[in-house]
Amino acid sequence: MSEFRLPYPASVIAGKACLSAEDLSTLRRTLFPHGLRTYNDAITLLALNITCPKKCDEWPGYFLEAMTDFVVRYSYPPNALDDVNVAWLIRMLSSDGAVRSALELELVLSIIDASGNVPPELSVFALEQLRIALTDGTGAYRQARPIHRQGVTVHDLAFIRFVLRTAYDHGQLALTRLEIAVLERIDQATLPGENHPDWAPFIAGIRPRRGDDGRDWRWLRVPDAMFRRDAVA
Repeated sequence: MSEFRLPYPASVIAGKACLSAEDLSTLRRTLFPHGLRTYNDAITLLALNITCPKKCDEWPGYFLEAMTDFVVRYSYPPNALDDVNVAWLIRMLSSDGAVRSALELELVLSIIDASGNVPPELSVFALEQLRIALTDGTGAYRQARPIHRQGVTVHDLAFIRFVLRTAYDHGQLALTRLEIAVLERIDQATLPGENHPDWAPFIAGIRPRRGDDGRDWRWLRVPDAMFRRDAVA
């Protein structure tokens, strides 16, 4: 974002100690009358969220609604996510893998909630926030934890279940190898005696998603002999 120049009036508002309700009204009326429609619009909103130390009470709701609508509903593919916009989102919201602020972490969850398709890269990124809180003691999720302990708490379990709620199949979690790996990293970062009693059965109930066992599958399943020269008619 260092090479990006904020358009007017965002350039003026960014220099203020407090983004007021009047400032927000000006932004909505003059800069975003139809919501966010380009990545530059989204970057502008993210920049204002970072550069203004204080914001009016209306800001969090507007920020979450506008960003979620742009990422999920307006960007391609509509009403879903792909690896391109997930990679952009991760790059915009994190430093060294950790989400910077509570509002940005809430945005990640809002996008997960609104999307009809959540790529494993995004669910892994969200779950990594708990791992970072446990191993590094940093990041927005660490600040959100009501109890700081070296184990998975009831709050953490609720967070994990929310992130993975679309992965349940007949009552069991069916996860990709990437999602299983991050849960294993979380488990390894905990002290067993510090974990909530539901953590062990939760981990035990996970199974690999069908067709995602870590092997590379050829798109067209035919015998290898079909590719030998002497087999071609």
